[in-house]
This record gives sequence, C-alpha cells and structure tokens, in this order.
Amino acid sequence: MKRIIYILLISAGIFISGCEDFIDNAPDDTLTMEMVFNDRTRMEDWLSGVYNKIPDPYWGFACSYSYDILSDELDPSQRWITWWGGTGIGWRVGQWFTNSGWNGDTWAGCPIRIRSAYQFIENAHSLPDQGVSEADIENMKNECRFLISYYYWMMLENYGSIPVFKGLANVADPDLMRGQEPFDDIVDWLDAQLLETSKVLPATWLNVSTQFYGRATSIMCLAVRARMLLFAASPLVNGNDWYKGFNNHDGRPRFSQSYDPAKWKRAADACKDLIDAAHAAGHDLVREYNADGSIDPFMSCYDVFFLRGDANKEILFARPDCSYGSFEAHCTPRGAAGNGGMGITQTLVDAFYMKDGSIPITGYGGNYGSPIINTESGYTERGFSTRKDIRKTKFNLYRKCPGATVDSVGTDGNTYNQVAAAGTYNMYVNREPRFYLTVIWNGEWYHQANRETRFMSNESDGGPTHDAPQGGYLNRKKVSLEENNRNGIHPYRPGILYRLGEAYLNYAEALNECDPGNQDILKYLNLIRERAGVPQYGTGTDSNGFQMITISGQDEVRQAIYRERRVELCCEDGIRLFDLRRWKKAQEVLNQPMYGMNFSGTEFTDDPVNPNAFFKRTQYLNRVYERKYYWWPIYQDEIDKDPTLVQSPFWNAE
Repeated sequence: MKRIIYILLISAGIFISGCEDFIDNAPDDTLTMEMVFNDRTRMEDWLSGVYNKIPDPYWGFACSYSYDILSDELDPSQRWITWWGGTGIGWRVGQWFTNSGWNGDTWAGCPIRIRSAYQFIENAHSLPDQGVSEADIENMKNECRFLISYYYWMMLENYGSIPVFKGLANVADPDLMRGQEPFDDIVDWLDAQLLETSKVLPATWLNVSTQFYGRATSIMCLAVRARMLLFAASPLVNGNDWYKGFNNHDGRPRFSQSYDPAKWKRAADACKDLIDAAHAAGHDLVREYNADGSIDPFMSCYDVFFLRGDANKEILFARPDCSYGSFEAHCTPRGAAGNGGMGITQTLVDAFYMKDGSIPITGYGGNYGSPIINTESGYTERGFSTRKDIRKTKFNLYRKCPGATVDSVGTDGNTYNQVAAAGTYNMYVNREPRFYLTVIWNGEWYHQANRETRFMSNESDGGPTHDAPQGGYLNRKKVSLEENNRNGIHPYRPGILYRLGEAYLNYAEALNECDPGNQDILKYLNLIRERAGVPQYGTGTDSNGFQMITISGQDEVRQAIYRERRVELCCEDGIRLFDLRRWKKAQEVLNQPMYGMNFSGTEFTDDPVNPNAFFKRTQYLNRVYERKYYWWPIYQDEIDKDPTLVQSPFWNAE
C-alpha cells in the first residue's frame, strides 16, 4: 500500500464528488464515487484528503492557525499585520469579531473532512486484484473513525458546543440544521468513539513500513482522549458559573453548571491508560547521555524535536510533513538571511528556572514591567557577566566563536561547552538548560553568521523593520542547529502533535486534583525534571546529584505543575493557550501590556536612565483579552444561514 501523504488539495474531482446530487448530474469527465473506490490509487488519495486537516505544528500553528501567538509564547512582529494582515496577529490587540476570518478554519474545514471520512467508510471496499484486502479496508475505515473523532475534538476545543453528525448525512435531509449539542454530551460520545477505535488500530505502523509513519494508531486515539478529558475536567467547563443561562437552540445548557470532581478521576485514569499503553508499545522519553552515563539535558531536550521515526520513542502523534523551513526562516536573524521577526515573550524568558532549580521571578508588581525578583535565586537584571557559562554537554551553540570553550573534553571524559559568553546580560546566565534551547538574545553568538546577534535599532538584526524581534528575542525552540537559511538548508524532522512528556504532565495534574499526595504525581513530574537537568522534588539527593526541592500541599504541587508545563511544553502546538483557557487564567495573563527589551535602543547597556539603553524592560504592545475570547465566535454568516445555531458566549454583545 502506498504512503498516505498529507496534501492541501487532492483533486477537485474528488472533493466535488462529495455531493451525491452533484454526481448524479455530473458531466462525463467528472469522477464518480464508483470510479474513486474501484481504483486503489484514487481511494488512497481520498484517504489522504481526510488526513490533510491535521494541523501543521510548525508554520500552521505559528502563523496561520495562531494558537501559539495567541498565548504568551511566540511573539511575531506586530508590524507584520501592517504588511500582510493575519487575523491571529490582529486578535492579540483586540481586532477579533464575529466576521473575522481565520486560516485555522476548523468550523468550515473539519466538517468537510468528517463527511469525506464517513463517505470512505460507506463506500470503500476490498480490491483483491489491486492488492487491497478486506483487512486493509477495515484498517483504513478505522483510521477514518479516529479522524472523525479528532476533528470533532478540534472543533469542540475551539467552540465549546457544535453540531455533531454520527454518520453520513443526507444533504437533502431537513435535519441538517440541528443546532449544537452540549459540551459534556459530545465529550462522552467522543470518549466512547476514541476508546473503541483504540482497540482496533495498531499501536504502531513502523513494524509494517516506515512509509506508514503518521497514520492513525491506538496510541493516537488514547492521546487525544486523555487531553480531551483533562480539558473537560478543568475549571473553564467544570462548574463554571460564567455560562449560567447560555443554552443551545433546544434549550439545553451549553455547559454543566455543577462541579463534578469525578471528571478529574476520569481524566487521570485516561492519562494513565495512555501512559501504560505507550510504555507497552515501547515509547519513552528521549534521553541522551554524557560519557560518564549522566543525562545530557541539553541534547536530550533538543533531540525531542529532531530524532525521526523509530529513533524518537517520545512521539505519540506525528505529522510527517510540515513547513518547518518557513518557521526556521522567521526565527533566523535578519542579518543572517532570515525573516527575523518570530520572537518570544519576556514572560517566557522570565519563566525558566535558574540552573539550581530556583524560581527567578515569583510574580509581577502591577504589570510585566515590574518583576518581583527572588533574590535568593541569584537572578539579577543588572550588569553583565564576567565569565563564560560552561556546562557539561555536547550541545554546541558557540561553534566558530573566537575564544569560546567548544567541544572541550575534560579529564573525566565528558564534553563541555559554552552556553553563554562573558559579557552576557546577567538576565541570561546561570539559567536551566531549556532556557538556552528556547531563547536567542541580543549579543549571543550566532554560529551560522559567525558573529554575535545585534538586535539594537538600525543594526544588522534589529529594527525599525518588521523583520526584527519587537521584544528583543528570537525563538530558538524547534529550530535546528544545522539550519542555514541563506543556503536553504532546513534538516527534515516530523511535526509533533502529542508526545509522552505532555502525557506525564497531564497525568500529574489530573492526579493532583483527584488524589493529592499520590506518589505518582511527583514520580512523573520528576521524570520531566530529571531529563531537563533541574533538581527534582522531594528530600535528599536526586538522580542527577542535585539537592532535591521540598514541596507539599495540593496547591503548592499544582503551581509546580503549572510552572513545569510552562517551560517544558512552551511553543508546542498551542498547548499553553489551551492551558490558560481551561484554567480560566487567560484574561489574567493575556489582558496585559507586553514588555520586552527596548526595541528602539541603540546602545548595548542596561542603564535605566538612558533612553537608548537596549537592556531594560520596555512596553511594546498592549495585549487585549476579553472574557468572550475563551471561545471562538461562530461566523455571523453561518448563524444567518442556520437559525438553530447559537452564538458563542458573550459575543452577541459586541
């Protein structure tokens, strides 16, 4: 069977043929259902078309889909909206209306693929003379069943209440206008569908053929199910009195008004089901090791996104083809032939731990320009370092840098490398490994250009152009060290939609809500911290030789889980945005003036009274996030066409 690939449009004939009435009156040169499903290639192309709404976790979410930029992580130049538009960027400043277009297109796009999946299930049959067996067909139909559930969950996660068809609809049926169903009812149905499908799909296709990589598996079913049930247990939809009186067309409440603690237990059980099944299928965290057998946290966390196929045991749900080249180009400094405007936020820079695991910033005094600094952590926002920051790792940022410690093998046989040069702004030194995998700061060595970055105004990588980081940082996460945009080199890697690291954190969170004190909470939280090279929670000395950090009580553990999710899962497919939404924290966090370094600064100094100093917190954007933004608005023209649709909460007041 040929590889099922993702494509933007399979064939006008195939998609047009989705309407039976049209086929009945089609000209002779138009494909019919019989022609499609009696031909192996056309049938497989149809299945490819069902797959092609799976999001691109690189350029799709980063730009068109807008999930990561709608949170407080990726920070594209606001000036892009002046040149190319883009509703996702406009939404950051409150330009979001019921007629706003959105390239994510789940409301219109997902139902097309759902209907195509139902058509495949109804029409596909074995083709023995073309090498397609009954077992092949049953597998493909089960893939469609998974995709139907997945696409409905994508819609539900955005809109909260949607119309649902549980089979192939007759386009002439007046019941097509059936309105939305309550959130919990849809979750219950999807839960059953995903669980049932997980029992009939293979755990992996790699034992069949690497060409099948990315096709639906039982693990993917359980991953979508676990994330869905975690969302369904969370404060946004579990007893939220905001939505009292918001009913669907049939009068049923859109969201339950009663808090149900059992939903957390249900979520925890689903997360554990996923973890157990993933382990049984051979999945594990990516870990790379130093010569002495200790974990190399830099290379471990880096390789999560660059190991391929069977070499990457952490991936649970992958999209094989992604626009990572476009993503990397926009994360490359302008002076190194990049587009140079895909930054990250100051609050993400603030979130990473110090290398001893301490928290550098415990909060903000009024706004993000006034950090509350934990002085015991050693963190400071004044001055510049006087020595190189050297770590035991093979991770090498400073290739070709004069005077850098590069690939230095110590007497112990381990490789040591520089992660920050002497003269680095003190905000960026002595931070945990994941910080250096995420942040490109002003003055950092950029090995592809064989020089330091220069983000000051009118310098090689800075403003006032739109192709420069408005907050003073470029994103490094998910960017290959081997990429070279000038020469068009962007090494292949799959896109990751779900990975085991998230599953561990999901389980820890759900378990802390339903069974605080359960030893599995810190067990799975500590597996993430061990790999990341930060001290684990507990008493005594941890597996990396660090003094462990003591935490106790449900709320303290909850906050520790929130912080870990913030840094471990940052810039990954909108997880942060959906976290803020489901925790009911999006308004608190996102309805704020945004601060970064001084985009207009022309001097490499942190002098607070010098208006030209680059290294000082400076407001550059006034983010807007209203309560109605928790759910996407249904397009007004859709409501105008269908009187059974009810607008998302609070949008009718615009």
